[in-house]
Amino acid sequence: MLGNAGKNAAADKGEAVTRPQVEALRSRPHAQVLIIGGGINGVGTFRDLALQGVEVALVERGDYCQGASGASSHMIHGGIRYLENGEFRLVRESVVERNRLLKIAPHYVKPLKTTIPIFSTFSGILAAPVRFLTHKQGKPQERGAFLIKAGLTMYDSFSRDGGTVPRHEFKGRSKALAELPALNPGIKYAATYYDASVHNPERLTLDVLQDGEKAGLAGGGAAGTARARATNYLAATAVTADGVELTDQLTGESFTFTADVLVNTTGAWVDATNTAMGAETRFMGGTKGSHIVLDHPGLLAACNGREIFFEHTDGRIVLIYPMGDRVLVGTTDVNADMAKDAVCTEEEIDYFFDLIGHVFPEIPVTRNEIVYTFSGVRPLPRHDETAPGFVSRDYRIERSDRAVAGATVPVLSLVGGKWTTFRALSEHLANDVLAILGAERKTSTAKLAIGGGAGFPATDAGVEAWIAAHATGAISASRAGVLLTRYGTRADTVIAYLSAGAAPDVPFESTHELSTREIAFMVEHEQIGHLVDVLIRRTSLAFRGLVTAELLAETAAALAGPLGWSKAKQQQEIRHAEDVLDRFHGVQVQSLIA
Repeated sequence: MLGNAGKNAAADKGEAVTRPQVEALRSRPHAQVLIIGGGINGVGTFRDLALQGVEVALVERGDYCQGASGASSHMIHGGIRYLENGEFRLVRESVVERNRLLKIAPHYVKPLKTTIPIFSTFSGILAAPVRFLTHKQGKPQERGAFLIKAGLTMYDSFSRDGGTVPRHEFKGRSKALAELPALNPGIKYAATYYDASVHNPERLTLDVLQDGEKAGLAGGGAAGTARARATNYLAATAVTADGVELTDQLTGESFTFTADVLVNTTGAWVDATNTAMGAETRFMGGTKGSHIVLDHPGLLAACNGREIFFEHTDGRIVLIYPMGDRVLVGTTDVNADMAKDAVCTEEEIDYFFDLIGHVFPEIPVTRNEIVYTFSGVRPLPRHDETAPGFVSRDYRIERSDRAVAGATVPVLSLVGGKWTTFRALSEHLANDVLAILGAERKTSTAKLAIGGGAGFPATDAGVEAWIAAHATGAISASRAGVLLTRYGTRADTVIAYLSAGAAPDVPFESTHELSTREIAFMVEHEQIGHLVDVLIRRTSLAFRGLVTAELLAETAAALAGPLGWSKAKQQQEIRHAEDVLDRFHGVQVQSLIA
């Protein structure tokens, strides 16, 4: 229930904050469905139910997409390695959903050319059936070209209907090194195929959420009559005689809320949430995955615009790939200690440097080039003796009935789930809720564009034309490009907002990517609770290592007006941001506060 998100979310409660989203729930404390958990699966279910006309509320203890959903490898992929687990249904669904997201969320989900360096021909043929049958890793043994070819051929077969990416190809050593000359010269082959990446998972989550809120506006009514209401920094803390106790993490105030159905989508903290509501469960057994982000032009050039996806010497599938002008490296997969915060350790960083050296032996990497680290706990099912890498990435929905406020309330707990399949999973979970409510599905989300993906330019030329058309007045071409990348075609609304203020919009001095009016827009439309929300989840400034003391001070000052922060509160928020960036992301910012 808490996780990294909840544990560092609660602020000092010395300064009252009025939040309209909380008041919307407090003033009308009942809904047909209450979803607890604002990661991508909870938010996706919220949108799906809102589109069916269900009165639905969602609460998130931290910020949206602050837990595992915000700590992913930023991939939308079919999961080729799941074939070895025998999870053919999951792979097929993942490939189909990957192809859909490329179409319905093109502003954030992009094709990702992926290359697998291969060091042997037949290695692993005897070990693979044992792994398939027992789900135990055994002695690490790399997979050779024969196994990888078989897997990619099967993988391609799942894309026959509605496929949007090219099929795989194999190249021998000389041709592979001609394309990627920095690769380990010991390779024998390189296999290349396509998956997809999501560079802004936090903003995609916000788009899905806002689509749900829009769908829930009954007849275009005001927020007070909305069928779909969502609030961050509001925790489900207990079940009382009056209902589910909801506690505001920014003010400390509590109230009770009732619903006909409860949906628990709190990821790795599903069991903790159920326990807090008076029903202990033992569904979960999450594993920790860490990543580092590097500012390393040499490694960036070596990737040549593609992901390098391979098996390290310990049998772990790992990745190196460019994200803009940075390089993402990940990921580990170790059993998580839920009593500790998930952070990237020094040992994990050594592991990442070792794997980089395995693939690109002539490219030195040091800790000075790390600009950001992140770690999360995957919401995997309890797996006992099964090796972490073989724990199912599929999902299931557990139902129980609970006495709440004198009524028997069905509780659906989501066990598992992954980014790629969030739309299909949300549809499945929504269907289960609809069955309980005796309602029927009105619409499907399979072909429904998400947020700023509607009308997003399909080509580079189209992007340039959009930018040129919006680079007018005070909006430069560079600024229009930043906004299009950040919001998709919803940037239209943002640009109109920037131009509509009584006072002129003032660009930040610390970065060309923000302005005072855009911060006001985020407060008004995107539920900002903390300064750090802007840096990590509303923008990618922290991810790219661009946070400075000046940026912290300037952002806090811009938030002060719309949020009513005093000077003391601004300094408190700066210190909170510095602490979160340091403890959880390895970023040290030299404070301007004495």
